[in-house]
Amino acid sequence: MRQSLRETYVDLHSNPELSYQEHRTASLVAERLAALGYVVHSGIGGTGVAGVLVNGDGPCVLLRADMDALPVTEDTGLPYASTVRATTADGVESGIMHACGHDVHVTALLGAADVLATGRAAWSGTLVVVFQPAEELGTGARAMVDDGLYDLVPRPDIVLGQHVAPVAAGLLGVHGGPAFAGTDQLGVRLVGRGGHGSRPETTVDPVVLAASTVLRLQTIVSREVAAGDAAVVTVGMPQAGTKENIIPDEAYLGLNIRTFDEAVRARVLAAVERIVQGEAAAAGAPHPPQITPGESFPPLINDPAETERTRGALAAHFGAERVIDPGPVSGSEDVGVLATAVGVPIVYWLLGGWDPAAFEAAARAGTLDEDIPSNHSPRFAPVPHPTLETGVEALVVAALDRFAAPSGG
Repeated sequence: MRQSLRETYVDLHSNPELSYQEHRTASLVAERLAALGYVVHSGIGGTGVAGVLVNGDGPCVLLRADMDALPVTEDTGLPYASTVRATTADGVESGIMHACGHDVHVTALLGAADVLATGRAAWSGTLVVVFQPAEELGTGARAMVDDGLYDLVPRPDIVLGQHVAPVAAGLLGVHGGPAFAGTDQLGVRLVGRGGHGSRPETTVDPVVLAASTVLRLQTIVSREVAAGDAAVVTVGMPQAGTKENIIPDEAYLGLNIRTFDEAVRARVLAAVERIVQGEAAAAGAPHPPQITPGESFPPLINDPAETERTRGALAAHFGAERVIDPGPVSGSEDVGVLATAVGVPIVYWLLGGWDPAAFEAAARAGTLDEDIPSNHSPRFAPVPHPTLETGVEALVVAALDRFAAPSGG
């Protein structure tokens, strides 16, 4: 199976597609599932695909993978590196790559779908496999649910899945409770009064206003969030001006906020509002700033009891030393919507994807941040082996642990 997994992975990696543009990937997935005997539903939530395999009486288990890539120009040097370019929904042309490892997710779930279909004598129940679009936008899971996913497939008893991470391949990271942060994106428009760069006294400089606002926003986590809580406030899109000697009329800040707790989230959002309004007032801005909410989705909460059960099954199969607790992850995931929409538990874990020798060397040298690129980096490059095999096995083990024993055996 290793060679076929690698071929699928290389194909997907070389042919990435942006959110809601995953037409080629969806077609590949649908064809593979149909050939394995699944009842296939396509076009859910735009480009989502679901396969159903009924195999007697027993629980219904849903396994999920996301399919979309990112507007990042690849710089891995791999022989199968993406050279694809595409245009985002907001009209920006960019290189495209699987900088978050969704090609790993799709490949592993296709592999697990194959193993479980060809090995159905070992289990009884119903398997649902979901290949989701637009996780990077945080809207794909909700789009599938709103488009009638659970009118097409049975309501599951549990949702299971995994996300490749920049840790040593062969390791699995399982954490109960709040496992992935919720996210809020905000657009902040700061209005000043433009003019000539030689006469700043006639202006209200929105660039200076933006700079002071950025610095003040960074005090939220350090001075307004308790030490035992967690939050991240990032200004990822400062934009202003067209020429060196022109003070512009306005500036724009794109904010990304991560939290694990609703009370902390409310406090952070209130602090953002207060600081943005206060800095504009202090600068004498002629008009109040505008704060526009963007993408938002809740924290992913792994069911504690079901997580411990999954941890036990994975440890029994792989060895306890290969199943670690990574703690809460500040990245976000919308897969939880597939579970909360129907009130069932979810268990979602991390799948190590980095070359073990390189990871160990960087850990010994204290250079993990420098030498091991993270998700969304143009240099993010999971190793196919043993990442793919481990991913397939983890999904199969977790699913089989939930299915009933076959009758008459």
